[in-house]
Amino acid sequence: MADTTDAAEQEVIELGDLDPAEWNDYAEAQGWSDGLPLVMPTESAVERFVAAARGENEPFRPISPRQVVPTLRSLAANAVMAGCRPEYFPVVLSAVRAVLDPAYNLHGVLATTHPCTQMVLVNGPSREALGINCSSNCFGQGWRANASIGRAVQLVMLNVGGARPGDMDRSTQGSPAKFAFCFGENEEESPWEPYHVRRGFDVNDTVVTTMAAEGPHNINDHGSVTGEGLLTTMSATISQPGANTIYRNGPYFVVIGPEHAQTLARDGWQIDSMREAIYERSRVPAARVSKENQASYEGQDIPVEDGHYYLTPSPEDIHIVVAGGPGKHSAYIPSFGGTAASSVQVPLP
Repeated sequence: MADTTDAAEQEVIELGDLDPAEWNDYAEAQGWSDGLPLVMPTESAVERFVAAARGENEPFRPISPRQVVPTLRSLAANAVMAGCRPEYFPVVLSAVRAVLDPAYNLHGVLATTHPCTQMVLVNGPSREALGINCSSNCFGQGWRANASIGRAVQLVMLNVGGARPGDMDRSTQGSPAKFAFCFGENEEESPWEPYHVRRGFDVNDTVVTTMAAEGPHNINDHGSVTGEGLLTTMSATISQPGANTIYRNGPYFVVIGPEHAQTLARDGWQIDSMREAIYERSRVPAARVSKENQASYEGQDIPVEDGHYYLTPSPEDIHIVVAGGPGKHSAYIPSFGGTAASSVQVPLP
């Protein structure tokens, strides 16, 4: 089988004939497992994934916290173990490149006590061909592409980066999103330009965006029939004194369900006007923040403005996308704080 580590270590391990149960026991004993069964990364399987990434010749940055420079084969081995199909592998590679952007702060993300994980958002025409769910239950189970792409990125952080729970991954409670967190934008039902086009990419590009994120927080609003009412509910849900956004040093995502999006667009709301409204209305009143935390924030140069704490440096740090299916729900995805939303084009054949 192909190894899951780096070029400085053994690339092929001879294990003989192991059945799936024996293989998974072995992988668990090596510390390679996320707790779910793994596919054995045989040499032939790894080679199929490497072939699917032909042309990916740019070296990767070292992956924290081990600071290992991964080989393509080591990344392919983790994608195989995650249950990916070979055609998913270029998306996995672009997601890995995105989290290695220095602005992403991967070392801080993997070592923090915060329950963040690598959120993977996919845009562009390849979503349908790859079977990436952008509609009903897009954050949930049932879709191999979403589950295995998100899981592959997590396994790379574990097996190449060395972010083992309780060791380098110091998350106090963790999150189910640490198994896998991948979804696509529902561009077909969005009344606005696709997210990746607003980021400067061509509409025909396939693009991966990553952010160190908590799992999604539901925004339920079945009663509001105006965009004004929906933004009131969304902003109030986001206005949390206990989220890392209170530190005002990072982005967050607002994922609007298609039904909410249609109401907002009907009432004339555009991306920039929604960001401005949410930025102002989601401010946390200082009265809702403990005196001890107020003193702590003052020592960290986190300002109180007009008796409130803003939750991002600017409205531009609020990222809005459309995803999901029928139903009057949207979602808020807070970030770790000391991170960035990083986008990378996927070099598909």
